Amino acid sequence: MSINADSLRMLIQKSKDDTTTVSSLLKLEKYYFDTDPDSALYFNQQCEKLIDKINAHTYRHACYYEMVRLYHAKSEYRTALEYCLKGIAVDKQIGDRFQQAVLYRALFNLYHNLNMNDSAVKYGVYSLQLTEEIGDTTNIAVNYGNLCWLYNDLRQLGKAIDYGLKGIAAGKKYNDTKGLLICMNNTAQCYMAQSDYSRAIDMFMQQIAVAKKVNRIISIRKALINLGSIYFEIGNKTALASTARELNTLDSEGMGTNKKDICYHYIVNGYNLIYQQKFTAAEAQFQTALSIALKDSFTAVLLDIYGSLSRLKYAQHDFIAGNMYDAKWDEVDEAQHEQELAEYGLDLQVKYQTEKKEAQLKLQQAQIKQKQFLNYLLGSIAVAVLLTSFLGYRGYRHKQKMQQHRIAELETEKQLTATEAVLKGEEQERTRLAKDLHDGLGGMLSGIKYSFNTMKGNLVMTPENTQAFERSMDMLDSSIKEMRRVAHNMMPEALVKFGLDTALKDFCAEINQSGALKINYQSIGLSNAELDQTIAIAIYRIIQELINNTMKHAAAKTAIVQVTKSNGLLTVTVEDDGKGFDPEILSHAKGIGWTNIESRVNFLKGKLDIDTHQGKGTSVLIELNI
Repeated sequence: MSINADSLRMLIQKSKDDTTTVSSLLKLEKYYFDTDPDSALYFNQQCEKLIDKINAHTYRHACYYEMVRLYHAKSEYRTALEYCLKGIAVDKQIGDRFQQAVLYRALFNLYHNLNMNDSAVKYGVYSLQLTEEIGDTTNIAVNYGNLCWLYNDLRQLGKAIDYGLKGIAAGKKYNDTKGLLICMNNTAQCYMAQSDYSRAIDMFMQQIAVAKKVNRIISIRKALINLGSIYFEIGNKTALASTARELNTLDSEGMGTNKKDICYHYIVNGYNLIYQQKFTAAEAQFQTALSIALKDSFTAVLLDIYGSLSRLKYAQHDFIAGNMYDAKWDEVDEAQHEQELAEYGLDLQVKYQTEKKEAQLKLQQAQIKQKQFLNYLLGSIAVAVLLTSFLGYRGYRHKQKMQQHRIAELETEKQLTATEAVLKGEEQERTRLAKDLHDGLGGMLSGIKYSFNTMKGNLVMTPENTQAFERSMDMLDSSIKEMRRVAHNMMPEALVKFGLDTALKDFCAEINQSGALKINYQSIGLSNAELDQTIAIAIYRIIQELINNTMKHAAAKTAIVQVTKSNGLLTVTVEDDGKGFDPEILSHAKGIGWTNIESRVNFLKGKLDIDTHQGKGTSVLIELNI
């Protein structure tokens, strides 16, 4: 132990219960933070007790902020959240807005880590506004980087990239290298999520260049790890080998303290060894990463490792091991979904209890005001009583109407919130099932087909067995195509990667190729429009359901699908030349198809109009303010 730490401990033993001891305890906590977190927590707990004992109010912010850092490092986010809220209350009391901004940035991170994304968005935006108001230019870029990270996790990549680019501009403007590097890294990861690998590579290269100038090793390491993943994905063996060498050289004296980065370092080495066909060595790298990830329960890292091991085993024709790692991937993915649902349920419960208490308080306040008002009336003269009673009656009637109107609004908001939760859950489950089918079952079937083709060349078969074998292979091909078709229908890849316009073109083209219906697709102002992914998916599902209804019930030969976006108004028109129907039957419809359409339109706060008559076809018009 250094002389400085020893001196502080001796000073604490000799000191009285005063602010000097408080200051020494804080210094010891910071000294042990990186090397011995348990000791750091002990000294900060002693510091908190002494602050309470002697009421050293000026030290509370520093103590609570260190508690937030300590519990955040231990992944005990709810305890960290309690201290963060206590610290904000203290800072508001003394009016220190700079210290509030520091804790609001921490509050954003905690809510994000707890998957309470509504609160994370709220406090992320508020933190940015407060930082700009107080002129804290050294943290503006960091705020933008945080919002970029959040919206990337929410898969709202357009917003994420917009915040990331703003953060890069702010980092350059205010010479904030740390914030600049955070925004570069998060923006590049958004490009990766869009499969825009060219932009992602360029941004990571810029990040490395800036980080090398200021010798920020952690930023260089993160960029190299992401570049390794990209080069493996696109099959650039030379660039991957060069990146792995640079990463190993960087960490030749130790891989740092971030265990997630250490795991991904091993994963990148594994990728490189796979392309060198050193499968045993590659598996050893993945297994080393797996032991670390299992110990620290890194869910996202575990998914990447199990996926990599599964692909490695299928490539080696070890289908039993490949299937085992697929099953491990499913277990981790399912556990992650259950944890997210549990945390979401707890968040809803807390919100409900808070809203219930606020409602009771408002009711009590209203009752007190009403009693005071009545007492005043009783002390007034008769004419004033009559006049005030009349005015009170009118006010009561107006208030009653306003309350009824507000109740109706709340009921509508409640329905829309429930609909939004159902739709998001449905799309998330569709996405997960599509990925499981395509990556899991698809990889397995392709591996089996490859194995059968290899076996065929080493077998001597009779003509009858050859014919039976070929029929079996045709059936396997058909199974693979059908699996891909089902996965595509669950979550079209074109919708995620290229947007709504391209996805609708592909959908209509597929229907045309099937011969079931001839569709004329038209779009105006949609090709370059940036739509939130949740909105794009809802519109896609509405059109998909309308066309499916046409093919099932209308006996139509042709249909028109037209989508127009202009001046914030998006219009969808779907027409067919079918037999039409009586619109009254929709009010008694028991199927979920039309109910799903109405729910999605209501969720988007749009207008829905249908024009149909027996024998004259059907026209559906939807208008949305976006």
